[in-house]
Amino acid sequence: MSQTTAGRASGQPPEQGAESPRGVFGRLFLFLRQVVGELRKVVTPTRRELVNYVLVVLVFVAFMMVLISVLDLAFGQAALWIFGQGDAAG
Repeated sequence: MSQTTAGRASGQPPEQGAESPRGVFGRLFLFLRQVVGELRKVVTPTRRELVNYVLVVLVFVAFMMVLISVLDLAFGQAALWIFGQGDAAG
């Protein structure tokens, strides 16, 4: 007796060569039902939470911009110190 989707343990991929009990439209309908089910679980943040999330992202992005700028300046100065200005008098 072959295993069905319901009989298979959750999270296991279907066996190779095993035929799906549903056709293309059945699988599409199942997928759409699962999408709708997942969308019902989504919780919309309150206005205060949304403002907090936006502020956290903006502060993080600003911090990363400053950090990368400082590192770029430091590595640039280190490269100039190591390799010189490139104006070797010859």
